[in-house]
Amino acid sequence: MNGTVAPPVGRFSRHVHRSRAAGRLVVQPRMGFATPERMRAGLAAVRDLAVGPDPRALTAGTVTLDSFTRVDDHRGALRALRSGAELNGFPLVVHGPEATRAMLAGIVAEDFPLQVRHGCALPLRLLRTMAAAGVDATEGGPVSYCLPYGRVPLRDSVLAWARCCELIAAQDEPMHLESFGGSMLGQLCPPSVLVALTVLEALFFRAHGVRSVSVSYAQQTHPGQDLEALSALRRLAGERLTGTDWHVVLYTFMGVFPRTPVGAFRLVEESARLAVRGGADRLVVKTPAEAHRIPTVAENVDALEFAAAVAADEAGRVAPAGPARVTGVYEEAALLVDRVLELADDVGEALVRAFAAGLLDVPYCLHPDNANRARARVDPYGVLRWADPAGVPVARDTVPSRGPVGPWGLLGMLSFHERRCDAEDLLGRRPAEGVSA
Repeated sequence: MNGTVAPPVGRFSRHVHRSRAAGRLVVQPRMGFATPERMRAGLAAVRDLAVGPDPRALTAGTVTLDSFTRVDDHRGALRALRSGAELNGFPLVVHGPEATRAMLAGIVAEDFPLQVRHGCALPLRLLRTMAAAGVDATEGGPVSYCLPYGRVPLRDSVLAWARCCELIAAQDEPMHLESFGGSMLGQLCPPSVLVALTVLEALFFRAHGVRSVSVSYAQQTHPGQDLEALSALRRLAGERLTGTDWHVVLYTFMGVFPRTPVGAFRLVEESARLAVRGGADRLVVKTPAEAHRIPTVAENVDALEFAAAVAADEAGRVAPAGPARVTGVYEEAALLVDRVLELADDVGEALVRAFAAGLLDVPYCLHPDNANRARARVDPYGVLRWADPAGVPVARDTVPSRGPVGPWGLLGMLSFHERRCDAEDLLGRRPAEGVSA
């Protein structure tokens, strides 16, 4: 395991520890359905991948919540549910703790824990319902579940998440908390900012009593740079989260997805190989349906089985010597963490001040509390670089001067993986054997 285990550790973290010890990557879907019956069937199908003496995959269950619940509009969720509308997730608060606990009974177990993924900046009511339902883990954070999703003031989100962390820490069975900081907007945020934000959120969680956390990173546009970022994340977490149980989770690319099945599976393959080579313990997997609609249970299961098979193949290969230094991710991320923590003794207050000063600035994020002056670009080799760091304290000699990023350039960068992977399908090329650094 990447982190030092600090008891007590709950069911979710124990599962990841055991899988790591067995040399297996935990794969997990982003799956959510409106009714308890459909959600239970989906969880059972994911669990069944791990059944038997030679499981096809080691999995964790996911209940992804709907867009009404994410913004605390539970009346809207109830109306949609009663009208038969197809929600894009499970309205957990509407169904309540008793119905949720009944849905999970006989499904969730020591070798199949559950995480709720939601996207809510003010989640206290939601967290209370989760805790009453016996949920093993959740995700989010005061920055990562605030800036990308709405206009809730960052200070309000920080206060709400402080109370949520204290609620999580008070549970008899420890609940695991994953920072979503490694996936700000899904794409086009320099890796050093992603690494710094997820470590800062983990420090915030720990300051409010949570002792089992995961730090995250989302696959970006260059495999060598992503390997460097995962190495930087593991190093920085090891330095800053001493005495805390932690592990690393990687997300398959969270931005515009390829539209062809071959292109989509290629990107999933690359993420699974990256997870193994980068030392991640868990992979959140997307499906080939991402560009078109809400994936079915079967599509989620197929993607998980495929990712697990690729990961097993990669684990059997000779490991490379290690990622070469490409863009100085560790140095920038460590500097950002230090500079933010200098602003206040309280991590939450330091985060608020850092964004107010533009010291932390997520490119292209329109939230009112984000300066939105910094810019990044994908260079001709696919490396994600600063175009203009604005107030973010990075070395100016590392920033290429190629002029401002225009609207057409932005659209081109957003569709980078879509164009790359779908072009290979149209040209009739087979998916690559491995990820090239």
